[in-house]
Amino acid sequence: MRKLTLILTLLSIVLFSCAKEKEVIEVIEEKEIELQMIDAYNEAKNYLDNEDFLNAAKKFSEAELLFPQSQWAAKAALMAAYSYYSDQFFTDAIFEIERFLKTYPKHNETDYAYYLLAITYYDQIVDEARDLDSILKSKKFFEIVIKNYPKTDYALDSKFKLELINEFLASKEMYLARYYFEKQKWIPAINRFKSVVKDYNETIFIEEALHRLVEIHYKIGLEDEAKKYAYLLGYNYQSSEWYENTYKVFNKKYISRDKRLKLKNNKKSLVEKIKSKIF
Repeated sequence: MRKLTLILTLLSIVLFSCAKEKEVIEVIEEKEIELQMIDAYNEAKNYLDNEDFLNAAKKFSEAELLFPQSQWAAKAALMAAYSYYSDQFFTDAIFEIERFLKTYPKHNETDYAYYLLAITYYDQIVDEARDLDSILKSKKFFEIVIKNYPKTDYALDSKFKLELINEFLASKEMYLARYYFEKQKWIPAINRFKSVVKDYNETIFIEEALHRLVEIHYKIGLEDEAKKYAYLLGYNYQSSEWYENTYKVFNKKYISRDKRLKLKNNKKSLVEKIKSKIF
């Protein structure tokens, strides 16, 4: 019995020693991999500093794959996305950002990831008539940044970009609304102008949209509706030229301030001309 106990004790010591040795080996290997990752990350950073964006992206991805459990892995993934974005490889950038958000959902740079995703779509906008998908997606992600990270610098710039995007979208609505207006297709024209009033009332198109709604409703005999929109225009934009145009809808004899001033000046010059002849 004593002999058996001794054997078991010796076996435990051997197993414990093997486990310790294995643990030490794993720690050493982990350290070596982490050092390799740091080297790869620094190499990628050098490529990025020298504006060799494609090689930078590849190296950052390599760094992440070398040691995915490292604190540097998420950073490397995000930097790979930024490198692709910097070289205008927008599809690759979007893929990397979306993968980052899925793989590291609680990372402390998630705010930047959403902002970069919004900017990547935003920078693909060339023509508001053709690039509607990019406009809508950039709007969606800018709104996420503003809502979830309101106190960041990213939110501040997102608000500015969102204003420009709304101008794009409003101009598209106005283009279609004017087309229907010219074709005297009153119902689709009304719907488009109403869309501008409802969804894009902070854009430069709001005044014209209100005036056109006055015009159309007056033309089709809905004077109460016309007056409702005229009141809105007058209350908010009384000094606007569109308000003067609206006033003319109801008062055909109305003469604008500029025209009155011009007539007054012409009259004055005529009086001076006659006066000079008399004296």
